[in-house]
Amino acid sequence: MIKRRLPLVLLSLFSAVQWAAAAKTPNLVVIYTDEHNFRTLGCYRDQLSDAESFIWGEGVKVDTPHIDSLAKEGTLLTSFYAATPVCAPSRASLLSGLYPYATGVPQNNMPMNDDVLTFAQVLKGKGYATSYVGKWHLDGNAKPGWAPARKFGFEDNTYMYNRGHYKRFVDTPQGPKVGAVDKKGLPSYGLNGADEKSYATDFLMDRSIDFIRANKDKPFCVMMSLPDPHGPNTVRAPYDTRFNHLKFDSPATMFKSESETPAWVSQKSSNFIWAQALKQQSMANYFGMVQLIDDNVGKLLGFLKENKLEKDTIVVFTSDHGDLMGEHRLHNKGLPYETSACVAFIVKYPKAVAPSKVIRSAMTTTDFGPTMMNLMGFEGTLPAAHGVDLADEFRSKKAEANTDRIVYIRSTEYDSRWVAAISDRYKLVLSTEDDPWLFDLEKDPEELVNYALDPNYAAIRKELTDSMVDQMKTSNDPVLKIDAYKKWLEL
Repeated sequence: MIKRRLPLVLLSLFSAVQWAAAAKTPNLVVIYTDEHNFRTLGCYRDQLSDAESFIWGEGVKVDTPHIDSLAKEGTLLTSFYAATPVCAPSRASLLSGLYPYATGVPQNNMPMNDDVLTFAQVLKGKGYATSYVGKWHLDGNAKPGWAPARKFGFEDNTYMYNRGHYKRFVDTPQGPKVGAVDKKGLPSYGLNGADEKSYATDFLMDRSIDFIRANKDKPFCVMMSLPDPHGPNTVRAPYDTRFNHLKFDSPATMFKSESETPAWVSQKSSNFIWAQALKQQSMANYFGMVQLIDDNVGKLLGFLKENKLEKDTIVVFTSDHGDLMGEHRLHNKGLPYETSACVAFIVKYPKAVAPSKVIRSAMTTTDFGPTMMNLMGFEGTLPAAHGVDLADEFRSKKAEANTDRIVYIRSTEYDSRWVAAISDRYKLVLSTEDDPWLFDLEKDPEELVNYALDPNYAAIRKELTDSMVDQMKTSNDPVLKIDAYKKWLEL
């Protein structure tokens, strides 16, 4: 039988099509929640003991099957930290790979410097359709501040608003608006009849899917920044009653002793709670917000699968910072405790990231940009980043990875009250208000015991200190100039 040969021009065309298919750059979808406690996610509870999983009472949980499926089909990080665990600084760090003080956003409500290069600008330059949907918090005081003039690479920012934790949005001929107003006619955080079309999480997810639908035939990047589960702890029906049957017990650390409380936990803080019981409805509503987020993640994943985009799309789930939710007598964020500074970080990418993989190496928001750009095929495109490219850890076929890496995080530059060096097991916190605290997260996951003066931990303390100093020098951290820190940093 004679084999017919294709004409040379057709062979060349066929080869080009094959090469293009093999070289297809992945899409990027980032799901970014706000003030999200990682214990509310099933895949993170699976990494903890029962005592740590159920700090609000035996069996007190919210199921998150869709977010859990991302971890089952991708990689979960157990030690991913906000460079500064406050909204705006953390966001600036994630977008740029820089520590917040180098972006112009060392604290909330400050505008990011014009010259900051973001991963979105890199992708836009590579021909990607780019969009940001939801809370931005990097354009100063504007509130809500729809569609800021400075886009930082997110070409479609119609549904980007600067700040606020609104619950209801509507489309109008003049553009998106907050769908609830107060007695003065100003945008408010009220629910005002929010439903599955207008509630913030639903509305913003639908707009993100609309963007993907319109750009699915070319590479796209969309970052959806959901204002939940940040307070106010209210949520639309029926999620507002789904967890009313639960009784939320106070975490054991709410009743710790004075000797277990560092001086950097200030009773003057507006977020401080002194040994009072949790508010039951507030906790139930928080769980409701998380379940609603999970259901919307399911909607997104279903859309990607139905449109055959699943294999070529990197899906990232993470948060700007955590919420202590009663631990250590505290709510909200801003401290180096685990559920304030450590957040969920999950990456699903079938073409490069092994399923059910766990990375225990410590990472921070500064590492996101360099690592993600490499995974997408654009290595080295954020050359000024303070963060490290850790793409090889994601590509590794090992079921579990741990490089014993040390990272450092810090408080806002406004107060510079603390800095912390962290590995997957140890955390050293230095402060202007107290002697050093060294936590052993394996022996003491509740972070109550100070091992800083224990001679058995002397070498560990020195290793953490030296690593922190080296990283601070590389990033020119202003903390190095503060006299109160010099004795602890051995400068």
